[in-house]
Parts: sequence; C-alpha cells; structure tokens
Amino acid sequence: MVKIEDLKKIRSMTGVSVDAIRKALEEAGGEIERALKLLQDRGATVAAKKAGRETGEGIICSYIHANNKVGVMVKILCETDFVARTEQFKKLGHELAMHIAAMNPASVEDFLAQPYVRDQDMTIDALIKDYIAKLGENIKVGEFCRFEI
Repeated sequence: MVKIEDLKKIRSMTGVSVDAIRKALEEAGGEIERALKLLQDRGATVAAKKAGRETGEGIICSYIHANNKVGVMVKILCETDFVARTEQFKKLGHELAMHIAAMNPASVEDFLAQPYVRDQDMTIDALIKDYIAKLGENIKVGEFCRFEI
C-alpha cells in the first residue's frame, strides 16, 4: 500500500509523474530512498533512449548576477515548442545560466562535466538528464556566452 504522504513528498522533490512514483514505491516496498533510486535509474534509461532525437526547438535564457558585473546567455534545445514553453524548461534554463555565471566553464563539454553549483553530488549532465526524464523530451545545451566586467 502506497502512502499518499510519501507520494506527495517524492513528487515535490522530483517533479516526476504520480504514476511513475506510485510504481517505484510499490517496487521499493514503500521505502522512499529505494523508490528515489529506482526513479533516478529509470530517468537515466529514458534519457539514453531520447539522446538521438532531433532538438529543433528551445529557448535562450539569460542571467545577470546581482552585482551587474557578470551576465550569461545560454541556448537550450528541446524537441517541441510545447516543452520549450513550460515553466520547468524555463527553470532549467535559468539554473544553467546561473551555473555558467558562477563557474565560468570553457566549453559546452566542460560545462556538462562540472558539478552542479547547487548540488555538488550531481553534474550538469545529470541535471539535464533529470529534466529529460521529467519532460519526456531530449534536451541539449546549444551554446552559451558569458560576459564579465
């Protein structure tokens, strides 16, 4: 039996669909940590399946640091305009731009390999794969530019 409180807790933590959370909790015997691990593993599988899909839509996000001395623009790509307009996708864009402002990566490859500034246990690549699992579409970083005074 899945507890509604556990469902809500995992949903607020991950943003994954209620159905996927319910299945993971049932498989994990109600253990939240095991369910989270199952969801993470499934997310990686979903991301791998979608990696070859064309990313012809997307948005350009910007971030200006509070001191007005660092600014970033980043192009993130997805498969459809529908996903590009979602709040989750826009949030990802903001997080990526903020990270670039803070960490100043040399290239897209360097950027993807960096530990995420808000969670050092996760790389930017893993963060993007989490969003691929949540949104159900391939997501790529097209390019970025960082300005600093």
